Amino acid sequence: MITLRSILFNTAFYANMILRMIFLSPIYFLLPRKKAFFIPKDWATSSCWLMEKIVGTTFTVEGLENIPEGGYILAPKHQSFWDTFALLPYLDDPVYILKRELMWIPIFGWYVAKQRMIPVNRGAKGRVMAQVIERTKQEMASGRQLIIYPEGTRRPPGAAPEYKYGIARLYRDLGVPVVPVAMHPGLFWPRRKSQRYPGHFKVQILPAIQPGLDPDVFFDKLTTDLEAASDALLIETVRDNPHLPLPPTAEIRLKELGAR
Repeated sequence: MITLRSILFNTAFYANMILRMIFLSPIYFLLPRKKAFFIPKDWATSSCWLMEKIVGTTFTVEGLENIPEGGYILAPKHQSFWDTFALLPYLDDPVYILKRELMWIPIFGWYVAKQRMIPVNRGAKGRVMAQVIERTKQEMASGRQLIIYPEGTRRPPGAAPEYKYGIARLYRDLGVPVVPVAMHPGLFWPRRKSQRYPGHFKVQILPAIQPGLDPDVFFDKLTTDLEAASDALLIETVRDNPHLPLPPTAEIRLKELGAR
């Protein structure tokens, strides 16, 4: 049954995305940039609805009161394709720093370009990275919210953290709060797998780390706060969803935490 539901959901998910991009393009590209954002946000909401109705996966978001006004950096754990889109409806005017190759995808790349997302060559250094930071400053000057994943790439639930120091440089240079987000969607929508699992999980928005700290102090605080919250949520999520097949990283971490 899980396999059948996964196939049905994956088919519906990608059909929903492709058909919306094609048929809503005239509206999207005619509207002003920020108003047009309702189309990707509505797609994100409908995708979560499809996952709930077809797979049986639900989630709740806690800590919305911790989101500050205006510009800030949102720093979520990154485990799944799910967390690249599901939080969009909760943000006013988000912006991503993303690999430039995504801009080359027909239609999708045009959608991304209209929202003034910031492409970057991951192998670039020096002047190119300085230009990316300057472009990010320009976007955030209008109060946009930068979404950046502190570990840089998707990591399986429970995996040892591998935070990249780049977020500390952005924290220093942008001078805005950083809002950590703990969650474990990777237990329900695993990376590099087609299976989707039913159950319920929480997205926990932690208190913002205010600007002004030394970058090293900030980096240590972000890592400590986010990993502590992630560990607590891992224990809670597995306890509340005992049917889930756990990746080895989660099993190992639960044993380390004394929850196995």
